[in-house]
Amino acid sequence: MQPLQFRPILKRMRWGGRRLGTLLGKPLGDGSDYAESWEIADCDSDQTTVAQGPYKGWSLRRLVETHGTALLGLQAAADHFPLLVKFLDAHDRLSVQVHPNDEQAQRLGRGQRGKTEAWLVLFAEPHARLYTGLKAGVDRDAFVQSLNAGRIADCLHSYQAHPGDCVLVPAGTVHTIGEGVVLAEIQQTSDVTFRIDDWGRLDANGEPRTLHREEALQCIDFERGPVDPIVPKVQLDGEQKVEDLVSCPFFEMRRRTISSEWRLPEDERFRILMPLGGRVEVQSNDWRHAVGLGDTLLIPACLEGVSVRPVASHGSAAADSGTVLEVFVR
Repeated sequence: MQPLQFRPILKRMRWGGRRLGTLLGKPLGDGSDYAESWEIADCDSDQTTVAQGPYKGWSLRRLVETHGTALLGLQAAADHFPLLVKFLDAHDRLSVQVHPNDEQAQRLGRGQRGKTEAWLVLFAEPHARLYTGLKAGVDRDAFVQSLNAGRIADCLHSYQAHPGDCVLVPAGTVHTIGEGVVLAEIQQTSDVTFRIDDWGRLDANGEPRTLHREEALQCIDFERGPVDPIVPKVQLDGEQKVEDLVSCPFFEMRRRTISSEWRLPEDERFRILMPLGGRVEVQSNDWRHAVGLGDTLLIPACLEGVSVRPVASHGSAAADSGTVLEVFVR
């Protein structure tokens, strides 16, 4: 097995734009509503397929079922790939929503898994905002009153978005993404969303989108309060600067500055690598490939001797530093 890159699944939604193509190099068609690029997906019928190599054309589900131990290592008992990896382009703001946890999803008949997610902002317009959690002191009664009065924004904790911001959004957190933001999203493999409010928007037929307020109110954690961007914990791994971003029961995220060769740990865990700045070369045995912003690689757990090193920019004699998001499961 070698590092795997998949053909993305592009999702068109009313709030999308064109920046998945202009910023991340995704192959967009006509239209200005490209909202999501699913990079690694094993979510029911949404299956990314291997782009090249011996397993070209294989779905992620087929890989899990056929080569689960080699691919997943310590997670080999899983009947699905445990993470869903996306890029999002919020040209317009998303609906206000909440995701259930595992128990709530099962109780409400919405599958076996809930949805905890994390965002890493790649691009933000000057006044773009993120909305995560409720303002301090907002309880269920106050929330319902504002919702019924059409003033849900009064309840939402918000802040200006900046490139590099990382936010963990646990299940039960009311949230939305404001217009003018492009981000990477790491989440549990689930697509269950309860839409609370859609800002009064109507579709092409003059109809509002379906809301799920009853289910949402059963899932909102009114004790959580405001959720702010994470303050990274910085450490050194040899010559590499490492920022610990997220550590939750479902995944961990680190941002690494690659200034020299970095050899991936051989710990029976698969890893997901997403370049964030500059270009890096990933090498494993006789496989070598340079990747940059917009690329996503899955490193199977069985691989040994995988290394990442910075690549010199055009016309430069020395290699520049590269920045990589590293994602893995405990």
